[in-house]
Amino acid sequence: MTPAEAGPLTGLRVIEIGHFVAAPFCTRLLADLGADVVKVEPPGGDPVRKWGGQANGHSVWFSQHSRNKKSVTLNLKHKAACEIVLRLCARADALVENFRPGQMEKFGLGDARLRQAKPDLVVAHISGFGQNGPYRDRAAFGVIGEAIGGLRHLTNHAPGTSDLPPVRVGISIGDSIAGLYAAFGIVSACWRRDTRSGGDGRGRSLDVALTDAVLSMMEGLIPEYSVLGTIRQPTGSRIPTAAPTSAYPTSDAGWILIAANSDPLFAKLAGVIGKPELVADERYRGNQNRCMHVEALDAEIAAWSRQHSAAEADRILSEADIPCTQLYTAKEIVADPQFRARGMIQEVEDPLFGRVLHTGVVPYMPECGSGIRWPGPTIGQHTGEVLRGWLGMTEAEIDGLHQEGVL
Repeated sequence: MTPAEAGPLTGLRVIEIGHFVAAPFCTRLLADLGADVVKVEPPGGDPVRKWGGQANGHSVWFSQHSRNKKSVTLNLKHKAACEIVLRLCARADALVENFRPGQMEKFGLGDARLRQAKPDLVVAHISGFGQNGPYRDRAAFGVIGEAIGGLRHLTNHAPGTSDLPPVRVGISIGDSIAGLYAAFGIVSACWRRDTRSGGDGRGRSLDVALTDAVLSMMEGLIPEYSVLGTIRQPTGSRIPTAAPTSAYPTSDAGWILIAANSDPLFAKLAGVIGKPELVADERYRGNQNRCMHVEALDAEIAAWSRQHSAAEADRILSEADIPCTQLYTAKEIVADPQFRARGMIQEVEDPLFGRVLHTGVVPYMPECGSGIRWPGPTIGQHTGEVLRGWLGMTEAEIDGLHQEGVL
């Protein structure tokens, strides 16, 4: 891990009152770029600390999930804890939360109260269905947003090929997409508030729904339905708008992914697989025709790929400058020289685990070093530091709050 220098968001103060994935992912992105993020957790910690693989009773994922953040414990059921949040907000730029709509009001931390503490505070709300609408109060996690937003349908097997349940993306992608939009919204609102080219000095509230965030990623799904009346269907390994683009079986029971959907690339591929005559075949002249006859075309390519191991096929196709890859697992990702060269695999020393590999910071900015200042903190690790540094509390005051059950 190289030393982290000041990132572009250095000086931006953000309070996270979140749990599980969406809000914490948002603030991790901001913290990776230098923001000073205070993560407010209940005394027992964010439940995501128990997610994923465990070592010594601690989540290894949390090392990355909450890196570069300061953990402060506050029992928000206690009025004094909410008063501390308001005092922290008075010294912050933004707050992000992902409770159900209305929960912050129940804590006494609704937007109006927050803005009494800091009139220009940017407040980002992340929830399943948003802050209004008939589904506002329905329970939701990322998988619900993925299903209603249309993603779960499209990630399924192609129609008629399987009776298994619809396939899910293997991560909480709906939560992460919502967190990404929230981070973008916070930076945008702060820019509009503060920029010297016309900042208006106003605080703003952002409303990010998991369902909306997923739907916004669905490319032409809605325009095509409205104009053409078509309902886009899952296509398994393929995509419906380009061919050949799929995964093909190899001799070692592996897979090689090939994306040769432009005419020049298809001509190269036809030569590589020993079938140059395919270029002149009317069924395959132009991308639209190839999409219409993709079954026959993929059979031709698969007949070639089955004669080679995944590594051999990757080498042959790469030498021909055809976009391709083997399927990567964590093992291949960690060993990959491209990821290593770009700093996307970082070695971080974590007091709980020793050496931990993290994914790097995106976007990559060489002048910022690794961007990783410290791994995910222990529960309440920075409570005293923040209360002293931000609020000027004494040790006696902090001890008293502990005794009262506020911290």
